[in-house]
Amino acid sequence: MQIQTHKRYYTPEEYLELEEKAEYKSEYRNGEIVPMTGGTTNHNKIAGNFYAYLRFALKGKQYETYISDVRLWIPRYRQHTYPDVMVIEGQPVYTGTSTTTVMNPSLIAEVLSKSTQNYGQGNKFLYYRSIPEFKEYILIDQYQHHVMQYVKTAVGQWSFIELEGESATLSLQTIDFQISLSELYEQVNFSESGED
Repeated sequence: MQIQTHKRYYTPEEYLELEEKAEYKSEYRNGEIVPMTGGTTNHNKIAGNFYAYLRFALKGKQYETYISDVRLWIPRYRQHTYPDVMVIEGQPVYTGTSTTTVMNPSLIAEVLSKSTQNYGQGNKFLYYRSIPEFKEYILIDQYQHHVMQYVKTAVGQWSFIELEGESATLSLQTIDFQISLSELYEQVNFSESGED
């Protein structure tokens, strides 16, 4: 006898209602609710370093900088996600009545783990590219000094820059900001390479 299981699909409104009461964060992917895995201490340090240096550099300028507690809504692909770091040029555009979900980042940075590497470089980047304001994508490896940088050069065109080694420097192309990989990976212990 074969038992049929039906996947439960949720509306974005149902997801947001559940997310308000949830004890842990989940992403919304076109009707499905996907629990987020917990981050490692290295993941947290790298995202925190990038956010802190960037926020300080942009102090007094027309940018808003957010870390992973602010949700992003991508209407074209019906995705709610929590990028590690987002920068919005000017004022945030919110969806709905609350100030928990934005729609207009110009820059997104993600710290990659073994479990998120393919998604971060594949479908997630596809979804992000549908955001009109989105111009720069930074992917940071948490296991070695390695950063991938994608910069929008024209409609449908992105350039790719790869950085390796502690002495390399990440220079953002859409914001006046530089950070050495030694600063980005400050206090990161690569021998603590637990999975997230």
